[in-house]
Amino acid sequence: MFRFAYPYLMGGFVPLILWLSVKLKHRKAAITFSGTGWLKEGIGKRGALVCKLPLILRMTCLTLLLLAICRPQLYNVMREVQSSGVDIVLCLDTSGSMQALDFELNGRPVDRLTAVKKVVSDFAKKREHDRIGLVVFGRHAFTQAPLTMDKGLLLGLIKRLEIGMAGDSTAIGSALAVAGKRIKDIPAHTKIVVLLTDGRNNFGDIGPLEAAEALHALGIKIYTVGVGSRGPVPFRVRGIFGKRTVYQRVDLDESLLKQIAEIGMGRYFKASDSQGLATIYDQIDQMEKTEIKVKEFFNFRELYPYFLVSALLVLFVEILVRGFVVRSIP
Repeated sequence: MFRFAYPYLMGGFVPLILWLSVKLKHRKAAITFSGTGWLKEGIGKRGALVCKLPLILRMTCLTLLLLAICRPQLYNVMREVQSSGVDIVLCLDTSGSMQALDFELNGRPVDRLTAVKKVVSDFAKKREHDRIGLVVFGRHAFTQAPLTMDKGLLLGLIKRLEIGMAGDSTAIGSALAVAGKRIKDIPAHTKIVVLLTDGRNNFGDIGPLEAAEALHALGIKIYTVGVGSRGPVPFRVRGIFGKRTVYQRVDLDESLLKQIAEIGMGRYFKASDSQGLATIYDQIDQMEKTEIKVKEFFNFRELYPYFLVSALLVLFVEILVRGFVVRSIP
């Protein structure tokens, strides 16, 4: 990057411009001679420009000197970031019930997973200095993204999430177990699991409360998020005459999610729409702050010698022009 160390000295251009305007208007002492018209025609436009060359060179010289005094520099900045470290694993439900169209984005209805992907992506972008992993669950639970600081990779994997990719059941206990396995052996100041679901645990060999107890014993905090509005919600289904909308009730086990959050020393949140879901992740972001220390190192390269040498060369050329090209009498 480029800068001037003393930019306030740029004010010196004001008297320089005033000096130039005075020079251009000033008429030198002369005598009147009635037969000089032919001299003007002989000089022409090119000769008139040559006559002004010394003034142009003097102005250029002074400009370069002023720029040198302002001390132009090229520099780069190196930053050393020290973070206390927060590791976060996001557990996202991709079961069939996430097809419910009770959320909105930009004024149009979308399924729950689409809204969750948008909010989770925004959350990941904010946690610039934290490692974030992604666990997907339905009938099964698996790691979609390991703990990483590569937000580009993480956002790409979030974008690829699809409804039913882990099956249509809801294995909350298995999801917590997989998340705990991913995060337990990694040294970090704070370890967090954020579990999001819209259903009830109905599959898996590991009970949700037992898994929560295991994570708590490992020092992992658990936040739970229940998704969905109350009452029957719309679904798009394919019938004989094409797609149609039907309303079904989704059984969200809020009591279980509250117990899991209590065991995990976290908190339970209920999200009934897209705005509420975004607010929940903003609250989690505020509660789990990362302590960051940044040191900056500046490396400068001085450029004023180039301007100074150029000014001296221009001055030398001006002297030659005045002495051998544009000569005045006396």
